[in-house]
Amino acid sequence: MLRSRMFLGKLFLFTVVSALAGVLVTALALPFAAAGASAAGFSNRLLSSFPDELEIGRQAQASTVLASDGSLITTFFSQNRDSVPLDSMAQSMQDAIIAIEDARFYDHGGTDPVGILRALAATAGGARQGASTITQQYVNNVIIQSHITAGHPDDVRLGPEKTLRDKLREMKLAVSLEKTHTKDQILQGYLNIIYFGNNAYGIEAAAKYYFGVHAKDLNLHQAATLAGIINNPSFYDPVTQPNHALARRNLVLDKMLEQGRITAAAHSKSVESPIGLDLHPTRQGCVAARTAPYFCDYVQRLILNNPAYGADENARRALLYSGGLTIRTTLDPALQQKAQALVRATMSAGDPLQRGTALVSIQPGTGKVLAMAQNTHYDPAPAPGNYMGNFALPANDKNGNSLNGAGGFQVGSTIKPFIFAQWLNAGKSMNTILNGAARKYPRGYPWKNSCGTTSGAYDPAAGTHLLPNDDPNHYYKMTVLQGLYQSINTITFQSASQLDLCNVQKMTTAAGIRNGHTNAPYDFSKISNLIGSVDVAPLTMANAYATFASGGNYCRPTALTGITDSRGNQLPVPSADCHQTIKPAVAAGVTYALKNVLIKGSGYKLPVDKTSYDIFAKTGTTDGNINTWTVGATAGVATASWFGSYKGTGPQWINQDITINGRYYSVVNGADLAGMQWARFMNQAAPKFSTDNFPPPPASMLRTPQKQSPNNSRDNTAYGTRTDGTRSTTRPSAGR
Repeated sequence: MLRSRMFLGKLFLFTVVSALAGVLVTALALPFAAAGASAAGFSNRLLSSFPDELEIGRQAQASTVLASDGSLITTFFSQNRDSVPLDSMAQSMQDAIIAIEDARFYDHGGTDPVGILRALAATAGGARQGASTITQQYVNNVIIQSHITAGHPDDVRLGPEKTLRDKLREMKLAVSLEKTHTKDQILQGYLNIIYFGNNAYGIEAAAKYYFGVHAKDLNLHQAATLAGIINNPSFYDPVTQPNHALARRNLVLDKMLEQGRITAAAHSKSVESPIGLDLHPTRQGCVAARTAPYFCDYVQRLILNNPAYGADENARRALLYSGGLTIRTTLDPALQQKAQALVRATMSAGDPLQRGTALVSIQPGTGKVLAMAQNTHYDPAPAPGNYMGNFALPANDKNGNSLNGAGGFQVGSTIKPFIFAQWLNAGKSMNTILNGAARKYPRGYPWKNSCGTTSGAYDPAAGTHLLPNDDPNHYYKMTVLQGLYQSINTITFQSASQLDLCNVQKMTTAAGIRNGHTNAPYDFSKISNLIGSVDVAPLTMANAYATFASGGNYCRPTALTGITDSRGNQLPVPSADCHQTIKPAVAAGVTYALKNVLIKGSGYKLPVDKTSYDIFAKTGTTDGNINTWTVGATAGVATASWFGSYKGTGPQWINQDITINGRYYSVVNGADLAGMQWARFMNQAAPKFSTDNFPPPPASMLRTPQKQSPNNSRDNTAYGTRTDGTRSTTRPSAGR
């Protein structure tokens, strides 16, 4: 009894819709004055509340991300679609879709009274048959797309959710559309917008996914299979429901035969054919960017964080995934491939100790990011070696928006060139001799810091240890220059003791160095920070050294060179904003000094080409050898190379007495794994860009002062504890 009432209710509703549809068609087909007075009056009131024309906005289109040479990095899409013209769709596809969806497509005017009556009769007989024409379906899908592309997917109403008003609105728009568009235009739009299941939108994407061919190359049984899917993409899915799909395909072929669209022979041959799937899944997003997934993620975050691309992140995400953007980037694909191969060779992604390694390169004078590679897999699945964080990046941008960055790592001695730079900036000579035996810095030592305070101690009387160098053979007087290229902590402290640490901080800020977690300026409130115990991102360090390589000209890192939307409009991209922040003479002095690192300093064993062009570098190693670095540049490319732990700095991640890639290391220093991959990469990268020589420093920076600087403590007590002022049982690794 209940079923009978439900059926009668549905029949009544369908009858009402059908009757109103008849009035609608009459009202739109004839001048209202010519219709009956009551019908015309009713129609006028009814129709006046509906829009007159369908606004066909842009369909959701995939966005492409391109490398600097135009090659594809990846695509982003919410709907896998590739729109094509009607003449690029097989005729059999056009015939199949009309046969099964709207046999009278070329005869009606948008709505089909004959089809409505036929569906009404079928409903009365207990069967189910749709009455929507291809034009009505197209209108419905255009309305759905308009909500999605506007970022309002919750406004979409499907099937049972639709009201009588929704149905009548679609009918009116369908009739109006037929007056402004040809049948072929409507069919083309329909076949480009309709959903074929498995995230394939439009016939081109469907043909590629299911059969690995273009839409124009579909054969008859393939076309019939695809035409059969759209009525219910889940139920007729040929991948998961092959029997349902086969039966539906044969029904399409039967309809085509009945309507004279194919011959009996073609029908028989196709009915006997297997579906013959040849699946070609389409990967998208950064997981599909095989050689540059982390650079891809960087690009994605730059777009999602920028208000120029939408009012909020949801709007920007909708633009990225549906807006059909062409995103051109700075990535050099050849260098990226080399960088990726090197980091994977240095340390496998599945390292049980979860150590990581990364390379990131920037072009001095432009800020262009050329390569960004790390050894882990960009994969959200919880498995060994999978890691979504980007080793190269700080945690957030300057506005606090996430960059998916690891937040940086302690930089060790790679911070020393900036203390050296301020020494030169203060008018001092790099050939000033300081006392490398000075190791005691008690609490209350009079550090000068005009924009804050600096505390800490290297003093057994204060419960700490004396300031250590990397080995016991460098506690003697030497020049500031030698102290830098041999990475002598005691000389760094002696030079810092004669400077205002506020000005040292200003020097690091001038080169763009900031804390990778807080985005605050590099902090000199603790004396251990003079030898690099602050976390800084590799991208930041590469760019800071690029500032020296470009003569003191700082550029913000840039990954985007242009963005074009689906209509060909150019969208704004952030500029590098290159400007002078460090005196050219100071930059020249630093590059002069750091060239010596590779000749007679801590990086002298690195197999990098030192004769064909000017090149400089600085190594860095933190306590316990947990984080190790080599950062350096030519005039044309600056690269930061890092190897260490990305999970923490505890004793379980100490890189001492360890075998890596079959080689035993008593300690891992900056010139080892990080240094070797840096050298090999630079040998490949440097010749592709400018190899101009660096200008020499002014003579005043090289003079030998007549009066040497005063000495500090001459206590030569043996070293053996951490450089951050706490006790340690590990061998010291400061200085390299």
